Amino acid sequence: MPSKRKSKKARQLELIEKIEKEPFVTDEELSEHFGVSIQTIRLDRLELRIPELRERIKKVAQKNYSKVISLRETEIVGELIDLNLNENGISILETTIDLAFKKTKVVKGHHIFSMAESLAMAVINTKVALTGVANMKYRVPVLSGQKLVAKAEVVNQRGNKYFVHVKIYVKTEQVFRGKFILVAIGEE
Repeated sequence: MPSKRKSKKARQLELIEKIEKEPFVTDEELSEHFGVSIQTIRLDRLELRIPELRERIKKVAQKNYSKVISLRETEIVGELIDLNLNENGISILETTIDLAFKKTKVVKGHHIFSMAESLAMAVINTKVALTGVANMKYRVPVLSGQKLVAKAEVVNQRGNKYFVHVKIYVKTEQVFRGKFILVAIGEE
C-alpha cells in the first residue's frame, strides 16, 4: 500500500529501513511504495550512498559463492543470495529478452531448469555432484523481464544421494517446482 507523501528526510529514513529489511527491493517497487518517481528514488539512493539493486545483490552473492563446493561461481544460473550447505539456499535471476522466445517473450524452460539445477547442486556439501533424477513441473509461463526467486531445500540424504526440492517464484506465485536426486561422486 503506497505511503502518503512524506518529507524528503522522512522518506529517506524510511527508505533506509525498507532496504535493510528487503535488500532486493527494486527502484520501481520503492517508487510505488513511496508514491514518487523512480528518478526521485535513484536520487535518494545516490544521496544516501545506497548502491543500486544489482550491486546490492552482487555484494551479498559474493559472500555466498565462496561457500559453494560443487560449482564455480560462473556455473550458477542467477545470483546466489543465501546459502546454508546441506540445508537450503536462495538465488535470484532477472530474466531478459535473450532468455526468451522472441515471438512470445516466454522464458525458455531450459533457463528455468538450469537455475533450479545449479541451485540444487550449490546447496549440497560435496565436491562433485551429478543429477541422477529430476522431476519437474512448469506451473506458469515466465515472461522476459520478470524476476525469478529460487528456493532450494535439502529434504533428505541417504549415503551419497541428496534429495533437494527447488521452488521458483515470480513475486509470490510459484512458477516452477523441481525435485532432484543428486549423486555425490566419490562419496560413499
